[in-house]
Amino acid sequence: MVVFEIKSLSPETYRQQTRRSTLIVAVTFAVLAMGLATLAVALFGETGADNLKWNIAGVAAGLLVTAALVRFVFLQQPWMSCSAYGWKLKRSLMSVTNVMHHVTAGVAADDPEAIKLLRFYHMGLTQMHQLDGNSASLSEVIGEINQHRELMEARGMDTDQSRLDDAWLAAVKRFPAGK
Repeated sequence: MVVFEIKSLSPETYRQQTRRSTLIVAVTFAVLAMGLATLAVALFGETGADNLKWNIAGVAAGLLVTAALVRFVFLQQPWMSCSAYGWKLKRSLMSVTNVMHHVTAGVAADDPEAIKLLRFYHMGLTQMHQLDGNSASLSEVIGEINQHRELMEARGMDTDQSRLDDAWLAAVKRFPAGK
């Protein structure tokens, strides 16, 4: 089963849309937190007393409502698609990072699934750095990425591994962790 697929995105568009969605979520939280804190103090607070607990309760309620809105409403909106994509990309990369010691052992054993999985990881990592505008970190690993691509080309393997397959993650776990 395909867990994630890398899409072609413009870094400028990605950054513009993620800034916009971040601003919308931040403003939503601020309005809800202040409004619910004010409401909690008005309903439960005492005039002239310390109402800190009601302010905190209102802010906490604002956080919970904002989280629910993001999860159940905002993620379905077109203006949130770039942020959702970035989050899924980073989660997919983390799922590979969590088994990287098995992946490297599989690549060393010349396992096709491990080789494809490492190529997906490299492609996803490259895109993440490009989308985030982090070329310095990308330049540190470009040699390793190119070396692995050349290994795949020498074996006649398809280097376009833009899909993360769940089976690859399961398959590499059979390799003992490398040192």
